[in-house]
Amino acid sequence: MTRLRRFLVRMAVFVGAVAVAGAALFVPLREAFLANAPLNGLIIGILLLGVIYNFRQVIMLRHETAWLERFRRQVDHAAASPAGGQGRAPATAPSEGAPPRLLAPMATMLRERQDRLSLSALAMRSLLDGIAARLDESRDLSRYTIGLLIFLGLLGTFWGLLGTVSAVADVIGGLSLEGRDLAVVFADLKEGLQAPLAGMGTAFSSSLFGLGGSLVLGFLDLQANQAQNRFYNDLEDWLSGVTRLSSGTLAHEGDGSVPAYVQALLEQTAESLDNLQRVIARGEESRAATGHHLMSLAEHIGTLTDQMRTEQSLMLRLAEQQTELKPVLARLADAAGQTPAAGMDEATKAHIRNLDVYVARLLEELASGRDEIIQQVRSDIKLLARTIAALAEQPER
Repeated sequence: MTRLRRFLVRMAVFVGAVAVAGAALFVPLREAFLANAPLNGLIIGILLLGVIYNFRQVIMLRHETAWLERFRRQVDHAAASPAGGQGRAPATAPSEGAPPRLLAPMATMLRERQDRLSLSALAMRSLLDGIAARLDESRDLSRYTIGLLIFLGLLGTFWGLLGTVSAVADVIGGLSLEGRDLAVVFADLKEGLQAPLAGMGTAFSSSLFGLGGSLVLGFLDLQANQAQNRFYNDLEDWLSGVTRLSSGTLAHEGDGSVPAYVQALLEQTAESLDNLQRVIARGEESRAATGHHLMSLAEHIGTLTDQMRTEQSLMLRLAEQQTELKPVLARLADAAGQTPAAGMDEATKAHIRNLDVYVARLLEELASGRDEIIQQVRSDIKLLARTIAALAEQPER
């Protein structure tokens, strides 16, 4: 935008300077304009239309530049996204607002290729040739306006000269001194010279306005052409950065150039290789993520194994304690059988019953804990099997 604004400022300053000069010379310009008001008015009207058209040509490039900047940002964003933008929704076309007119061929060709833009040299040249042709076509009207102003100025010049020549011939033909007063003859001569002077005024005034208007439009057309050339050069520089050059070996093997279908086949092969590269990159990322998950799963299984070993040692100690309790209980039973009178009191029996209850509860908790550990191990083994199956299916995609 800043580059185009610079050209607009130049054009506005030049038009303002011309307007100030016209205001300073208003009185003589007014007299020259009245020498032939219809023709000079036509010249000034065409001059105003030409000024508006040249400003419009530069202002229209602002919309084209804005569209191109949006397209470039989308291409850069798609290229910077992981895996080249694969696996996501397709990018929306950069058509916010009205579609471009000058870049319409580019918008049509590249509408569905924002994810990874890559052009061949032939496609880039085709795009640039189409845009250059549109730029040349837009300059035709401005050039025609400049030539039309020059033509109208020359037309007024020859028109005034013809009127002057015919008026001078009439004055000379009607000039006679026979039997007339010299003062009367001189007054008739002055009156007859008014028509040639009016013709000369038409000739010089039309030339003045025509050539001056062509000078103004010429400068504005020059600035508009420079703005369009700057836009074209920036577009060419950007397209050169996304152009894929061929090796050129096939073009030098024979006398003729590469056939069109061979060129298309090579471009399709290059695109397929690019897609394959993106798929391989995604596969590597998936393998890295799977390896990370496998490592986490192995650590989790190791933790579970340590817990199972700890619980197993605890169960062994409990079994040993139960084994040690059996002789004691047997001796107590023998003692109770041998001395019925000195049997165990109620407190001892209550302690023994509580001990049986605690031992039974401990056995139940150990059984439930063992079942829970077995279920966790099964779920982890299922997760590991699914991960390995997904890793085995990954290269087939």
